[in-house]
Amino acid sequence: MGDRLRAVDLAREAGISTQQVRNYVETGILPPVERTDSGYRVFTTAHAEALRAGRALAVGHGWPTTGAIMRAVHGGDLETALAVLDESHAELHRERTELAEVIRALDTLITHETEPPDRDRGGMRIGEVADAIGVQTPVLRLWETRGLLRPTREKGTGYRRYSASEARLAQIVVLLRRGHHPFSTIESVLAELRTTGSPERVRAELAGRERELHLRSRSRLEGSAALHTYLHAYLHGYPQGLTKTF
Repeated sequence: MGDRLRAVDLAREAGISTQQVRNYVETGILPPVERTDSGYRVFTTAHAEALRAGRALAVGHGWPTTGAIMRAVHGGDLETALAVLDESHAELHRERTELAEVIRALDTLITHETEPPDRDRGGMRIGEVADAIGVQTPVLRLWETRGLLRPTREKGTGYRRYSASEARLAQIVVLLRRGHHPFSTIESVLAELRTTGSPERVRAELAGRERELHLRSRSRLEGSAALHTYLHAYLHGYPQGLTKTF
């Protein structure tokens, strides 16, 4: 399957160490290697192509997924390799769908100015807010501790009371956390909303998330294309029912 290569040749081309090349063999990223009578590993152009495919896959899909795919390929289980690949693309689709739902929810929340009811004009209690926005009460307490939310306290009982505007901010925290935004970013967004009342910072954060997903999608596509090239060039034998399209 091609000219003989040394580990250092693969390492030099990929810009990694020879130990990393050996690690890729041990973890199944590269196919098994034969050894000479003197014990030296024998690499081929097939290993070089596997290394290119594996590193391209890792950029888009991450090393755990890449390892699962390449081990399945080199173990002759192409069906499992493709299933893992499909799940990785599906995961990104779920994130994209969730983000679209977040954006729609934000439009409803801010553009149409729908707010949780302000119970008896005295505000909502913590349990009512938690039920309204779909979180547990300890989560609201954590956000309060972090300074994100500022409920008032009832005189005498000390119970927390959330005004309609504060409950609305709690909903925005839910939306941003759902989009995996860090607390530092959420704190800045809430500060702007409290100061200016403008939702533009929230929209900017979500737009940034959309751009990041787009880049990840392209990286995953490129990784999948690299895997296709590797399969087409070097793998032989197709499971029953799988057409020879690689």
